[in-house]
Amino acid sequence: MSHPRHDLDPIVHTPARFSVLALLAAVERAEFRFVRETVELSDSALSQHLTSLERAGYVTVRKTQSGRRTTTWIALTDEGRAAFTRHVALLNQIAGTAPRLR
Repeated sequence: MSHPRHDLDPIVHTPARFSVLALLAAVERAEFRFVRETVELSDSALSQHLTSLERAGYVTVRKTQSGRRTTTWIALTDEGRAAFTRHVALLNQIAGTAPRLR
């Protein structure tokens, strides 16, 4: 039997990406600035993480135009939701098998 850590998704496991996915799992979609402020990342750092997540098929990034203002919306894909759920289940499995400290 293999330890569950071997099945952790390296894309999801990065703390910043995990935080972004956790936020997106709770909403239908979120605006870039809201995600940036909530997860406490710079614009460039969030953009880099979103690029990785988008390449993996875990999020979609859509821009909308309202007058002169562009808004960037981020949403979790079905694949992203499944990857996040699986990752959390593995973390819980690992935490549940850890010996209890006295």
